[in-house]
Amino acid sequence: MTPCGYRNGNFAIFEYKGVIRKAIIALKYKFAYDLVDELVGCALRVLKSNKSIFLNLKSIVLVPIPLHKTRENFRGFNQTKILGEKIAKEMSWKYIPDLLVKPKETRHQVGLKGDERRKNLQNVFAVNTNHFISNHYPLVLFDDVYTTGTTINEAKKVLQSAGFKNIKSLTIAG
Repeated sequence: MTPCGYRNGNFAIFEYKGVIRKAIIALKYKFAYDLVDELVGCALRVLKSNKSIFLNLKSIVLVPIPLHKTRENFRGFNQTKILGEKIAKEMSWKYIPDLLVKPKETRHQVGLKGDERRKNLQNVFAVNTNHFISNHYPLVLFDDVYTTGTTINEAKKVLQSAGFKNIKSLTIAG
């Protein structure tokens, strides 16, 4: 497991290859829920030894990338929410799993090229107005995999439109 680092402003904990890639694919598509604790444990070891990456942020709010309710119901869970909740708890970060919502269903990003990915995710995220959170809190968008950055960037645009200024991103792999 190779620690990855920053790429285009996102901090990917690991490179998306080898055992990490296999674990994420098994979790997402083969419903291997038992891999959650293993992935979280590996991620925490890297995060805790590299605390400086988020050291300048106080009162971090971790916000997972949402799935559309149809996909989450089919899978039975949102792996990003589950991983994010455990990471946030161990890092003593605030966790708001539904600050972002995905009211529009889209095609799977897997297999789509750059332009197709961008078009597929345009205007699909929204801020849940049932939450009041100061836009002064630093947000950390969280997803399982960073490939082209489309998902993170689209989510970030929505949050910025809602007035949030300090937005970072973190992924398990990239």
